[in-house]
Amino acid sequence: MLEILKAILFGIVEGITEWLPISSTGHMILLDEFIQLDVTPEFYSMFQVVIQLGAIMAVVVLFWNDFFPFGKKNNKQPMQQTGILSWVKMDKFVLWIKILIACIPAAIVGILFDEQLEAMFYNYQTVSIALIVFGVLFIIIENKNKNQYSKINSLTDITVNTAFLIGIFQLIAAIFPGTSRSGATIVGALLLGVSRTVAAEFTFFLAIPVMFGASLLKILKFGFVFTTHELIILTIGMIVAFIVSVLIIQFLMNYIKKHDFKVFGWYRIVLGVIVLAYFMLF
Repeated sequence: MLEILKAILFGIVEGITEWLPISSTGHMILLDEFIQLDVTPEFYSMFQVVIQLGAIMAVVVLFWNDFFPFGKKNNKQPMQQTGILSWVKMDKFVLWIKILIACIPAAIVGILFDEQLEAMFYNYQTVSIALIVFGVLFIIIENKNKNQYSKINSLTDITVNTAFLIGIFQLIAAIFPGTSRSGATIVGALLLGVSRTVAAEFTFFLAIPVMFGASLLKILKFGFVFTTHELIILTIGMIVAFIVSVLIIQFLMNYIKKHDFKVFGWYRIVLGVIVLAYFMLF
């Protein structure tokens, strides 16, 4: 029962921090410092990545009609007027091309250097610095963009070049834990003139192939053989992460309609200082 309660807590933290630009990795490292699951190091390394599948399913459920590229219903831009291609939604199909292009940098680095990067950078020093640096960037960018109009105000306005550049920012998060994948891509999008709402939506969609790919890679390395204890923990963690993610995504989309990201920048700075101070003192 105690391990189930721990899995629920990990799911709650994952569901909250995956979508808010405050670094799920940083929070997971802190949580693991105080509340450790009774599992092997190999399983935990896999667990902290695969639990994200629950969070991803929240995006799939909430935004299905916004990115699913097939079907005749609400198909304003069919690839062809008749035949099988009339079931393909051209605008959604093009969106997925841009999403996959944005995934290329992180996918290449993740596949080739996943274990090396984890060994080099998954430590409190890197997490703390990344939290603080990107916190400062959020505040600077939001102050710079105050009272300015965004150049890109819809997903269709995102060009292939813009998508690839956002993917470069996502690569930073793939290399340096604590950066926050959503934080890095949102910062990059804002710098490129994308509105807050569109930046958040594109970040959500970009997470689907990235997290599915990262989870598949971790499961393949771990193997598909789980003990009953491990399977229960993983399943509960993903279910809780899904439920919490649904609530957090809805909150964030409503929040950014009237507010900027500076509050998350200040939160990151404070958390980064706390993480740094805690590990240096203890």
